Amino acid sequence: MNTVNPTKHLQLPFQFDEKQLVADLNTINQQQWKPHHYKMNYDGEWTSIALMAQGGDAENIFAMPNTRTDLQATPILKQCPYFAYVIDQFKCPLLSARLLCLRPGSIIKPHRDAKLGYEDRNFRLHIPIVTNDQVEFMLDGEQLVMAPGECWYTNVNYTHSVANRGTESRVHLVIDGERNDWSDELFFALVPKESLLLNEEKEQQVLRQAIEAMERRNDPALQPIIEQMKEKLAQRQQDWQLVNNARYED
Repeated sequence: MNTVNPTKHLQLPFQFDEKQLVADLNTINQQQWKPHHYKMNYDGEWTSIALMAQGGDAENIFAMPNTRTDLQATPILKQCPYFAYVIDQFKCPLLSARLLCLRPGSIIKPHRDAKLGYEDRNFRLHIPIVTNDQVEFMLDGEQLVMAPGECWYTNVNYTHSVANRGTESRVHLVIDGERNDWSDELFFALVPKESLLLNEEKEQQVLRQAIEAMERRNDPALQPIIEQMKEKLAQRQQDWQLVNNARYED
């Protein structure tokens, strides 16, 4: 089988209306922007506003993969009909939806976000609202240029950084979603399936090794955890087999 390079980023076939995005942004621009919580990852001002969060809590700007329980629109989103329309286009379980603002002269230092690639069953989307030609978004050594209204998937398991060297703030609508049949159909129509799932076999091996290590301990207290991990492994093997089979059906 030929080796397929991993898909690290992908422009998705959406084009949202820049004027309506900016109009909603202007509606809430006087709201309280919250400093990003990972302060060691940036210099300058990197702030956020929650649009969807657990319990609809506008104070909650955390992105929490695999914890979508009770995810609701915040009062801020209810003021922004076009943002709500945009978010509604993504027919998958949502993990978070936020506005992220990088002020002029600010930088997001090179870093990685754990378990936020499509191979991890999660994905991060960027929809620029306002930006400028002095914004430098680097992903694994490659510069990405994202225009207002476009929609981009970025695999942030890879090292990435952003520098806003312009005089205007850079504001993106950032959506974290959970992979499902809808997203598979969307992504796999654009790139080979295996290019988004290359880490799967490695993840299965790690799970098998963890199960074997716990079984060797022969500790009855670990048995419920072992059974849960075995169920998880079986599901991942089944999903992976379906993907492998589908490769030859296209």
